[in-house]
Formats: sequence, C-alpha cells, structure tokens
Amino acid sequence: MKKNNNVPLTTVTRDLDKFSADTGNLYESVVIMSKRANQIASEMKSDLEQKLQEFSTYTDTMEDFTENQEQIEISKYYEKLPKPVLVAAKEFEEDKVYFRNPLDKVDNEEEQ
Repeated sequence: MKKNNNVPLTTVTRDLDKFSADTGNLYESVVIMSKRANQIASEMKSDLEQKLQEFSTYTDTMEDFTENQEQIEISKYYEKLPKPVLVAAKEFEEDKVYFRNPLDKVDNEEEQ
C-alpha cells in the first residue's frame, strides 16, 4: 500500500457542491466514495495480513501466540495511515475514481 502524503489524517470540512458536480447527485457521490473506501480498506487489510503472516508462528493455543518488535512496528505504521474514507474522498475530489452508473445505460436504451 502506498502512503498518500497529501491526504489529511483527520476529518476535513468539504464543499458538498463539489461532490455532486460530477454525478449531479450528492447521495450517488457518497455511494461511490463509500465503495472506493471499501476497496481501499480491503487492500490495506490484505497487505497488512500478508506482512504479518511472515511473522506468525502458531503453537497449540492462541495464548501462546508470540509477538515481535517488527510485527508491532508494521501494525503501528498501518494505524498511522489515513483512513480509507479520507483517501477515497481525496481521490474523488481529484477525479481519480472511475465510476459508471449501470442505470444510465438502461435509461439511454429506453429513450431510443
């Protein structure tokens, strides 16, 4: 997962008119951003699990699960990353999110 340096780590006041400019509907824009945030969260979780898997040593019980300093540092790094919803909102603002509405195609076909 690449670190997004220009994404704020906290919530930011945003102009809602900008969010609805591309879609014409604020709620549609929120759905697009939420789906993108879910994708980002899934990617981050997968990356974290892969990195932590290298350190895992399973024993007979879960209480015997051992930790090491490298594993803790990796976890701290991921905790400091911007939240997926903030990354998704920034990508949407910068027109870096590809989206399409499947209903638009249906509407266009019915008009013809």
